[in-house]
Amino acid sequence: MKAAVLYFSKGGHTKKMAEAVAEGMRMVAGVQAEIFPLDSIDAEFLKESKAVVFGTPTYYANTCWQVKKWFDESWETDLSGKLGGAFATADYAQGGADVALQTVLSHLLVKGMLVYSGGSALGQPYIHLGPVCSKETFEQSRPLYVTFGERIAQKAQELFAKQKS
Repeated sequence: MKAAVLYFSKGGHTKKMAEAVAEGMRMVAGVQAEIFPLDSIDAEFLKESKAVVFGTPTYYANTCWQVKKWFDESWETDLSGKLGGAFATADYAQGGADVALQTVLSHLLVKGMLVYSGGSALGQPYIHLGPVCSKETFEQSRPLYVTFGERIAQKAQELFAKQKS
């Protein structure tokens, strides 16, 4: 089963967390996960992916304009029926990453995706809307992103195991 992590990263932090999410996805047997910056997505891989996760830095208490632009211009990209999730990076703990996540999750719903967070029902670490890290917690947050990727991949396997990849 294929899984894609799409992201925008200006300073490199969101890319590093995209790599951690994909690492977690690859921990699930049978999952082939790849990461793509928004400006160089492998369209065929994305089409075949059962799970698609989006990563965004947080600017001015919201998602970055590059992620918003991608959604605004991706009307030909069919994500319906796929499992979706989101993660964010931020400079500050009170930087508005929750708003950034909610914005991305709303776009996923509009695209017809099944939205999943790896939520608190699975116990610790608790992940409500999606994982978030700030500059101060960047290195110690990496395991949370790996767990998030693993949970998304496990749920995708559960939902799509009987379908062809």
